[in-house]
Amino acid sequence: MIQISEKAKNVSASVTLEISALAKQMKADGKEVIGFTAGEPDFDTPEYVTQAAKDALDKGYTKYTPTAGIAELRNAVAKKFEKDNGLFYKPSQIVVTDGAKSALFHALYAVVSEGDEVIVPSPYWITYTEQIKLCGGVPVIVETSEKSGYKLLKSDFERAITAKTKCVIINSPCNPTGAVYSESELRDIAEVAEKHGLTIISDEIYEKLVFDGEKHVSVASLSDYAKENTVIINGVSKTYSMTGWRIGYLAAPENVAKAISSMQGHTTSNACTFAQYASVCALESGKGEDFIRYMVGEFDSRRNLLCDLLSETDGIKFLKPKGAFYVFADVSRFYGKSADGEKIEGSVGFAKALLKKGVAVIPGKAFGADNCVRLAYTVSKADIVRGAELIKAFVSSLKAE
Repeated sequence: MIQISEKAKNVSASVTLEISALAKQMKADGKEVIGFTAGEPDFDTPEYVTQAAKDALDKGYTKYTPTAGIAELRNAVAKKFEKDNGLFYKPSQIVVTDGAKSALFHALYAVVSEGDEVIVPSPYWITYTEQIKLCGGVPVIVETSEKSGYKLLKSDFERAITAKTKCVIINSPCNPTGAVYSESELRDIAEVAEKHGLTIISDEIYEKLVFDGEKHVSVASLSDYAKENTVIINGVSKTYSMTGWRIGYLAAPENVAKAISSMQGHTTSNACTFAQYASVCALESGKGEDFIRYMVGEFDSRRNLLCDLLSETDGIKFLKPKGAFYVFADVSRFYGKSADGEKIEGSVGFAKALLKKGVAVIPGKAFGADNCVRLAYTVSKADIVRGAELIKAFVSSLKAE
C-alpha cells in the first residue's frame, strides 16, 4: 500500500463536501433545493470577454506562455493596481496564476518555512489553514467577534505574535463574513506587522464587491513597509464573473515574484493562454466598469432582500455584510433542538437538517465558526424569497429537547 505523506495526512477534508453531495443528489431525484452555497457570481461572463477568448483562439494563441504570464496581461494588471489602488508595480512584480487559489499557495510556499506560524483571523476562508499546513507552516487562529465586526483587532493581533510568527493573512472584503476593513483598521495591522517584521498576505479577490458607500483599501498602499512586505492576491474571477477561466494574479516585491515564478515553472507552468488574452480585455475594456456596476447593483439588491427576510426570522442573528456576497448568520440558538426527532448539534447538523427541508447552506465549522452558517446570495431574488420562507418554517418547526 502506498504510504501517504505526513503533509497530505495533515490536510483536513472539507466539511462542506457531504452537504454539497446530498444537495446534488436531491436535485437529481427531482426534489426542490434552494442552494445558498455557490461562492461564485451567477452572471454570465461578459460577452466582450468571451469574444476576446474566441479571437485569441482564432489567432492560434494556444501555446505555452512565459511562466509569469503574457506581457500584455502583466502590464494590464500593473495598470489596474495604479488606477484602483494607487500602487505602482513593475510588470516584473506581477505573476499570473491558475486562479487566485494558486497565487495564494505559491505566495505562502515562497515565504513560509517549516514551523513558521501564520496568523489567520477567524472566521476565515477554509483554504487558508490547509495551504499553510501544506507549506509546513502552523496556522495560528485569532478569534474575532460580532462586536469587532468580525475583524482582527490590533490588540488581539499583537497578543498572537510569537518568535515563530512569519506572516498574517488579511481578507477584505471577507469570505465568509462580508466584513470590509477600514483604512484605519488596516493601518493598525500594517503598524503591528512593521513593528514585528512580519509579511502580510492580503487576499483582495472581492475588492469590487463593496456596498453602502464602503471603499476597498489595499493594505499595501498605507506605508513603505507595507508595500515592500505585502503580497496581494487577486484575480478576475469574482470581478468579471470568470471563475471557471482560472486566472488569478499577485503583486509582490520583486524577489518574491521571481521566486513564485520559478516555483510555478515546476508546478502549473503558465495559466491558460487564451484565458490570459481574454483577461487583458476584461481589465482594459471600458465595458468592464459597466458590467461591474450592474453586477454590484444586483448583488446589493439581493443582499438587502435576504437580510430583510432573515431579520424577520426569530433566533437568527447576523451582521449585515458590507462586501463580497455572503451573509454569515449565527444559528446557535437552535442547537440542542430537534428536527424530525434528530438533535441538532453544531453547524453541520443544522445544515443537514435544513437541507432535508430544501435549503442548502455551508456550515460555519468550515470557516472556524461553528455557531454560524454561510448563505451566498448568488441566486435569483425568487430563490432568495423561497429559501427564506423555507428557513423560517424550518426553525419554527424545531422542538426543544
